[in-house]
Amino acid sequence: MKGLFKSKPRTPPELVRLSRDLLILVDQNSIRESKREEKMTELSKYIREMKCILYGNSEAEPVAEACMQLTQEFFKENTFRLVVICLPKLNLEARKDATQIVANLQRQQVQSRLIASDYLERNTDLIDILIAGYENADMALHYGSMLRECIRHQVVAKYVLESELLKKFFDFIQLPNFDIAADAAATFKELLTRHKSTVAEFLSNNYDWFFAEYNSKLLESSNYITRRQAVKLLGDMLLDRSNSVTMTKYVSSMDNLRILMNLLRESSKTIQIQAFHVFKLFVANQNKPADIANVLVANKSKLLRVLGELKTDKEDEQFDADKSQVMEEIACLEPKELP
Repeated sequence: MKGLFKSKPRTPPELVRLSRDLLILVDQNSIRESKREEKMTELSKYIREMKCILYGNSEAEPVAEACMQLTQEFFKENTFRLVVICLPKLNLEARKDATQIVANLQRQQVQSRLIASDYLERNTDLIDILIAGYENADMALHYGSMLRECIRHQVVAKYVLESELLKKFFDFIQLPNFDIAADAAATFKELLTRHKSTVAEFLSNNYDWFFAEYNSKLLESSNYITRRQAVKLLGDMLLDRSNSVTMTKYVSSMDNLRILMNLLRESSKTIQIQAFHVFKLFVANQNKPADIANVLVANKSKLLRVLGELKTDKEDEQFDADKSQVMEEIACLEPKELP
């Protein structure tokens, strides 16, 4: 007989509306204390059910139509905003589920459109909240994960790159909490590598202040992990063809060469190898400024010794070929007259 009275499963729009009503009460702190636990449990249940619709479960795959209905309802009346704002008030499991929902919604299409992108373009203040989350140890990883998914949209990446918010990442990357610093570094990398044309334009327009900060705070950081991540990301940026104008400018700077030569002398082989991938660009530059050519000539024997001893853990033919070419180029260098 029990089966006769089974409640009908809620539709995706109903689930979103029920969640929204409870999130409004949470946001306004208007749940009576005697009802708080019951209401928060209810909210967690709805959030879990929404996650099941988007991701499926052990019994069923996600259904495209249900995902589309849920996505439409989610962005219609600011449920997305309420989830972001109320996240700190949810219990840990509900936070994890809500974080996964937000991540999934960034990829859901409605009539061939990513409506999350349109929504975030109109609500950029939510990106400010997500970035500020790095200052809250309890929320940093949840908000960081949401933020990286939002950066999938070019409009969001462009907004962050062109705002003052980007400067905060130079400090977040060096936070004493390893997990938060690593998460911030992952977001920073995503910002500077995902959308090629946006990044190329940003680096071109903001070259001076950006690389002044990058060099002093990251490449010359006292923290080994920060230096290692920074030199790897620098190589990724400069070796990307879309950033060729920035690369040419970077390898024409004496200050930059000095930093890279110091990184080549690091005790860490990993840093040395990553530094080599940037250093080779200085050597390969056919229009080297005279001061750079002369420093390479003056340090010829030291550089050839350091490079001669530099080996990768696994056999790497491309690395060996690049190294031989760089050493050959350095060996043939002659001093240039300064203008």
